[in-house]
Amino acid sequence: MADTDFSLARKAMVDSQIAVSSVVEPRLLSALLAVPREVFVPEHRAALAYSDAQHDIGLGRKLASPVEFARMAQLAAVKPADRVLDVACGTGYSAAVLSKIAASVVAYENDKDLARIAVHNLSRIGAANAAVLTHEQAALDAGPYDVMVFEGAIGNVQDTYLQRLAPGGRLVAVIGAGRTGVATVWIRTTDGVVSRTHFNAMLPPIMSNDAPEEFVF
Repeated sequence: MADTDFSLARKAMVDSQIAVSSVVEPRLLSALLAVPREVFVPEHRAALAYSDAQHDIGLGRKLASPVEFARMAQLAAVKPADRVLDVACGTGYSAAVLSKIAASVVAYENDKDLARIAVHNLSRIGAANAAVLTHEQAALDAGPYDVMVFEGAIGNVQDTYLQRLAPGGRLVAVIGAGRTGVATVWIRTTDGVVSRTHFNAMLPPIMSNDAPEEFVF
């Protein structure tokens, strides 16, 4: 497929899938229009990059569908000055989009093969404000963060992550898998961390098996 076709597919994805799914944040929509999603899927699936479907990216992992990712990213309410932790970044697509709307992104990926792919992809599109780390503690120590986004369904959020939220910081994750998953936001307030549930969401589990687990890399 030619580059011009990818551009048209990208616009159709935003206009026909994402914008009609209650995703209205202008900066996020612009970022989704700017990031070439075809770069972040396996080459043989490039022609399907903009379908509203999950994509196998190898090693038992999947890239979330565009709509589910966009809804989660909007929930994070990323501001231009925010420092973001992108957890389980896979091949780097989520980090690329977030890098367009935040000051900086730490993309944490514990699978070294996927991390190498993410580094290559982010370099390829010029995402200079996104760094890929493969060690959990190093990623946490780079905080505190204004925003954390988990790029897959999990069973629970560890306190070690919540402790790295800056004042007013938001952590966004889907708790549970399949149709039972619920998009949830944790917010650090002056009275401590509070959580709020928002909508049902179907993200692939971060773990390679089908059951969500407490997030322990």
